[in-house]
Amino acid sequence: MHRRIIVPGALAAASLLLAIPASAASHSPGAPGIGDPYYPDYGNGGYDVSHYDLRLKYQPATDELEGTATISARTTQDLSSFDLDFLLDVSEVRVNGAKAAFAGSGAHELVVTPRAPLAKGTPITVVVRYSGVPSTKSAYGFTTWHRTPDGAIAADEPEAAWWWFPSNDHPSDKATYDVSVAVPDGTQAISNGTLQSTSSKLGWTRWNWRENKPQATYLATLALGRFDITTGTSEGGVPVVNAYSRDLGDEDGAARASVERTGELVDWLSGYFGPYPFSSAGGYVPNTTTGFALETQTRVYYSPRQFANGSNTSVVVHELAHQWYGDSVSVKGWKDIWINEGFARYAQWLWSEHEGEGTAQELADYVYASHPADDAFWTVKPGDPGPDDQFDAAVYDRGAVAIQALRNAVGDDAFFTILKGWPQRHAYGNASVADFQKYAEQVSGKPLAALFDTWLFQPVKPGAPAARAASLANASAAVPRPRSWARIEATNDVHAR
Repeated sequence: MHRRIIVPGALAAASLLLAIPASAASHSPGAPGIGDPYYPDYGNGGYDVSHYDLRLKYQPATDELEGTATISARTTQDLSSFDLDFLLDVSEVRVNGAKAAFAGSGAHELVVTPRAPLAKGTPITVVVRYSGVPSTKSAYGFTTWHRTPDGAIAADEPEAAWWWFPSNDHPSDKATYDVSVAVPDGTQAISNGTLQSTSSKLGWTRWNWRENKPQATYLATLALGRFDITTGTSEGGVPVVNAYSRDLGDEDGAARASVERTGELVDWLSGYFGPYPFSSAGGYVPNTTTGFALETQTRVYYSPRQFANGSNTSVVVHELAHQWYGDSVSVKGWKDIWINEGFARYAQWLWSEHEGEGTAQELADYVYASHPADDAFWTVKPGDPGPDDQFDAAVYDRGAVAIQALRNAVGDDAFFTILKGWPQRHAYGNASVADFQKYAEQVSGKPLAALFDTWLFQPVKPGAPAARAASLANASAAVPRPRSWARIEATNDVHAR
């Protein structure tokens, strides 16, 4: 969703210079990164989080944020210290009730040294008290905290949490959330899941949100400002909460005409992907200058720019498809991004087919024919694109062509069984491209290694024999552009700033 850079290893934690008692000799610091080769310093080793409880207070006029984060976790090794990913100013840290030493390290690390070392398998409660002005903080030259005329937004990928809560910031460590935010009366605070309650006192209103299903840290979102909030229930029984900045201007009508169809589109996607996996659905459109949309769990973030040319149900389909492919089933590592983006793009193709504006096959043919063999498009490997190309158009478009090739190889019956079964097989967990291939082989009864290698891992355009086997057009064929293509192509920058 922004620059694709590999960051250097985090500096050694300052707290590690502290003397360690002899009884702790067998204990060691948790790694400052979780081990993802795309982003070596993202996430942390040594523990696994089960729940985040965030109690916050925000002043829109000054962008001041105060917070107490209570993190429930369990150690996965004998720990002398551990890291949290965080940027704001910390005043106190407690581990299991006792004050702990802490120090900043590297670009975004908070190193915590408990009073006593922690044995593997120990349940821990970490309390972090903090404050700061998120818009003044940056890491690696960027920020994911987006100011608006009446507040701010926290939304980005592959990272967003550092600016508003301390975390183990990697999709492989998912947790449930309670987010409670006090804002001045007349301002709203919107987050993931369901609104549990609101209360007002002395000029402040507190909003209490709960996401009761495991959620990756980058999918946690916070919207602070003046919103018009709409609520309803889809025909299939899914509660829907949408919100629109009150100063959207010319984009207001088109945004509402698109996002207010969320309930209808959730029900439609359920026909392909199975039951909706969460307790609520919806989206919000803040008054920002950003250009992207993001599948923040249950409460999708949409930039107003997505609706600059009128209503855009295609982008809503894309982000809602992620609720199954990306949110409920999350990547094991960032190299597995095809499972998120290829299937969200393919959902747009299915919507095009539903709307009578071009079949999935016609769209696959058009993509294949539109890119000659020497086009750099084919050098990107959707199955492992590298951090620089993680959100390249090829991950979306070539990734969707690969899905159509799979469909043609296994037949519609097996294909749609795979499409619906996968989110249930790995519900609320993590999975890789290799896991998906194995599952597709199990369901279809066919060997698929060659097909996956050809369409996802070879940095060349698949030749005519492979294309014909996948029922795709030859490179020289004159393939008409499907009517839906302009709207689908307009979402190619959905994850780019």
